[in-house]
Amino acid sequence: MDIQSLLIAGLTIFAVAGIGLVIIEPILSGSAKAEKRQLEFSGTNPRKKIAEEGGNRRKQVSDALKELDDRQKAQAKLTLEQKFVQAGLNWTRKTFIMVSVCSAVITALVFMIASGQAVAAVAGLVIGGLGLPNWYLKQKAKKRQKAFLVDFPNAIDAIVRGIKSGLPLNDCIRLIALEAREPVRGEFRAVVEAQQLGISVPDAILKIFDRIPISEVNFFAIVIQIQAKSGGNLGEILSGLSKVIRDRKKLRDKVTAMSSEAKSSAGIIGSLPIIVGVLAYFGSPDYISLLWTTKAGNVGIGACIGMMTTGVLVMKKMINFEV
Repeated sequence: MDIQSLLIAGLTIFAVAGIGLVIIEPILSGSAKAEKRQLEFSGTNPRKKIAEEGGNRRKQVSDALKELDDRQKAQAKLTLEQKFVQAGLNWTRKTFIMVSVCSAVITALVFMIASGQAVAAVAGLVIGGLGLPNWYLKQKAKKRQKAFLVDFPNAIDAIVRGIKSGLPLNDCIRLIALEAREPVRGEFRAVVEAQQLGISVPDAILKIFDRIPISEVNFFAIVIQIQAKSGGNLGEILSGLSKVIRDRKKLRDKVTAMSSEAKSSAGIIGSLPIIVGVLAYFGSPDYISLLWTTKAGNVGIGACIGMMTTGVLVMKKMINFEV
């Protein structure tokens, strides 16, 4: 074997031995384990830090969703004052009682004059005193929620533009409280007033759900709450939330349009017996008056009203869709 071959073999053996020493030496000396333990004790282990941050974020989201469920359950037990606030009315209990009494008296008189029966007057008292005022509050609250939902995505977009241009969240909220339309302007003005009293922005925004109990407000409150605790790109998150809210509104409008034919049919079917009864009264009052002047007629009309009410409620359940 010549000298050149021996030289190449020696260099190869030397290189392999050097690489092996570099790999094995930290294991034998324990320096790798020491470095790993130092990173763990110092809290600078990247994998551990990422895992902890992910766990904290998941816990915050879980807590926020649990709080959301609690708030939604609490909405089932509203006081009169809370109903007034949701309807946007400056009523008191005394005002509500006066309205209920007036409604009961007027409804009882109408039923009494129309039927000439004391039982109908009692039914009018119940419907006018208990049913109509609460129905009015619910309708006012729903109308206010729909008006809020129309301008709410625009308000979120305004916050996104303000944040991207360098404005803090507080200034963006003040801008909406000045320039948005009602009821969005009033709700964000309440947030600004709560901030002036020392309440934090996330807590003040959570209060909006008490006055506007819709899912979109909950989404917005959860985003602000989580961002305040763990940070993140608020502008990007709110931009996505605005898109989700607009898509939900489009889907809701699409469902309403597709179910409008069924609603029209249900309205026609439900009103047809009343219309036929009124026309029959004007055409032959002696014939139709047997329904409320005889006992058999009273039983028949009571049974018809019960079946019609059941049918209307069933149709309402079939054509109402929640999105």
